Amino acid sequence: MVYLRNNSIELHIVPSSKRTDELIHTLIRLWEDSVRASHHFLNEQDILRLVPFVNQAILTIDTLIVSYSNNTPVGFMGIEARKIEMLFVLPTYFGTGIGGHLVRTAINQHHVIYVDVNEQNQHATGFYRHLGFHTFERTETDGQGNPFPILRMCLAEASRPDVSI
Repeated sequence: MVYLRNNSIELHIVPSSKRTDELIHTLIRLWEDSVRASHHFLNEQDILRLVPFVNQAILTIDTLIVSYSNNTPVGFMGIEARKIEMLFVLPTYFGTGIGGHLVRTAINQHHVIYVDVNEQNQHATGFYRHLGFHTFERTETDGQGNPFPILRMCLAEASRPDVSI
């Protein structure tokens, strides 16, 4: 258990066999709340169109880590191939240290060095820069081909994306 700004937080790695319909539904609602509070460049139709992709990602991601406060999910992160593929926190927990704790766990325990960030989510780009990531590539579209530029970032220690640390 970790104590972050007056919240006791537990992190649990959730194996694919334990990703129940109830947990998936809860994490999708958490994702929707987080995205509505942080991805102001998306409209409601964009968000609803992404739900099936998020559902599939939560089900199939190699490593799913869920942050719990009082047995309630308040954040989650998905990791695959040394990359943070998703990181979302309930808006009421923004600024409490949960996101930073998840990223440090990803770096220290799962050897993560990469993350992709929506360029228009300036809070997220600043968050990752603060934690030591820097941009090494920019794309004009997201993974689904939507016109939302993506910044590909890696840890500052990895000056090139192919460097192992």
